[in-house]
Amino acid sequence: MMRRLLTFAASMLIAGAALAQSYPEKPIRIIVPFPPGGGADVVTRIMQPKLTEELGHPVIIDNRAGAGGNIGTDAAARSAADGYTFLVATVAQAINHTLTSPTWSLTKDFTPVAVMILNQSLLAAHPSVPASNVRELIELAKAKPGQVKYASFGYGSSAHMMAELFQIMTGVQMLHVPYKGAAPAVNDVVGGQVDIIFSDIAAILPHTKAGRVKPIAVASAAPFDGLPGVPTVGQTVSGFDAGGFLAILAPAGTPKVAIDKVNAAVNKALQVPEIREKLEGLAGIPKGGSPDQAAQFVQSEVDKWARVIKTANIKPN
Repeated sequence: MMRRLLTFAASMLIAGAALAQSYPEKPIRIIVPFPPGGGADVVTRIMQPKLTEELGHPVIIDNRAGAGGNIGTDAAARSAADGYTFLVATVAQAINHTLTSPTWSLTKDFTPVAVMILNQSLLAAHPSVPASNVRELIELAKAKPGQVKYASFGYGSSAHMMAELFQIMTGVQMLHVPYKGAAPAVNDVVGGQVDIIFSDIAAILPHTKAGRVKPIAVASAAPFDGLPGVPTVGQTVSGFDAGGFLAILAPAGTPKVAIDKVNAAVNKALQVPEIREKLEGLAGIPKGGSPDQAAQFVQSEVDKWARVIKTANIKPN
């Protein structure tokens, strides 16, 4: 009996070693659950050539847009856990995990592989708003409860949740004005129809540079090099951190060798100066790290937005 067990264990080790040497043996698909040309798609395509080079087989991007990322995420969750299908996850899925009661679980149906970048966000206002920093904005909102209007990219979007987090942590009450996407939301801040917005920096930076909106503070934890002198919200509201992210996940049960090889490829890609320059140009902070670190990060994001959703009593729309 013992001999048979030892023989089985040895055969498993040999099989694992063979898989480690042979993987991958065919193209790898990365599902991006958002349309071509969006932030998640652009970042993944920046990474794609280097990932293909490192893995020795084509990395194919499969855009499966719809339902705020839920359709593509569901497709990835249902895919074979064989190391040939991966998913790009963002703050949208971390929010949807709790808000929309989807058919998938970001923490149970997937194994995080690597965090590619952190997206920096900005709290910005129309120039007519009588507040130039976070403290003045808080004072204004407390003096006029429900009258300061904030735009979002839609109900349940990251811009909505960031503003809800701000209200929870500061005790202010503002009026939510949801739009169907980033462009109309930003345009109405520029036009003065709404007062403020929490936006991905890349979406609003041109207007900030042109003076059409004024930066109040960087919403994510780290200052943004492209806006020197602009403080973070966290410098006034201790612990505030509301940025986005892009991570690569695999269906649960994917072989460890596949997780490790794709993780190594992502980390090598993030060290290429040209790639880092492009990502930083999109107001992204190249991240990387181990699969365990990615798992801890994704769990922390899911937990953070779940707390916001429950505390603010936000219901599915």
